[in-house]
Amino acid sequence: MSDINASSDTKASTNTNNTTAASAKSKLIEHLRAYSVRTGDFVLKSGKPTTWFIDSKQTACRPEGILLVAEVALAQLPSEVTAIGGLTAGADPVAFGIAAVAATQGRQLRSFSIRKESKDHGVTGRIAGALKPGDMVAIVEDTVTRGTSPMEAAAVVREFGATPVVIMPIVDRGGTCAAMAQAEGIAFDPLVTAIDLGFEYEG
Repeated sequence: MSDINASSDTKASTNTNNTTAASAKSKLIEHLRAYSVRTGDFVLKSGKPTTWFIDSKQTACRPEGILLVAEVALAQLPSEVTAIGGLTAGADPVAFGIAAVAATQGRQLRSFSIRKESKDHGVTGRIAGALKPGDMVAIVEDTVTRGTSPMEAAAVVREFGATPVVIMPIVDRGGTCAAMAQAEGIAFDPLVTAIDLGFEYEG
């Protein structure tokens, strides 16, 4: 009887966790739509015209927004991940916010930022922060369209001696990064996609 009760308790706990994560994702989508998504006539960096634009920093840099980002991210972050970061400046609020919230839940994630260029004094290299060789790393970003930024970050992490395990942007806007990550043996697990927000991919 106790085994049956234990099994029932485990299933109930799993269902509750799944419901909580789904609720957090729904609220994150609402927050992104309210603060980060803009519609109109825009031109992307690539020169391609589009009818919608997203600035996910408007969510990541708001207190209620980063709490939602962290809740969704921590629910899907692989257990082996020991460090989190990415290219400055898009990844910075995401990585630091998730790591801080993780600490309040008893999970220790070292965070770091990747400079655009190597420093020529002090500690050299592009890594700024607590990344260590041998770390299993989650590469984060605010928004991914073409996928070049997280792939560059993954290359820098590997050169440093750590292993990129997953690329996890707040929003996958382009729909092309998954294939690029797969080619490098890295998982791709965005918190939200363009489809979730009601738009087509722009990659």
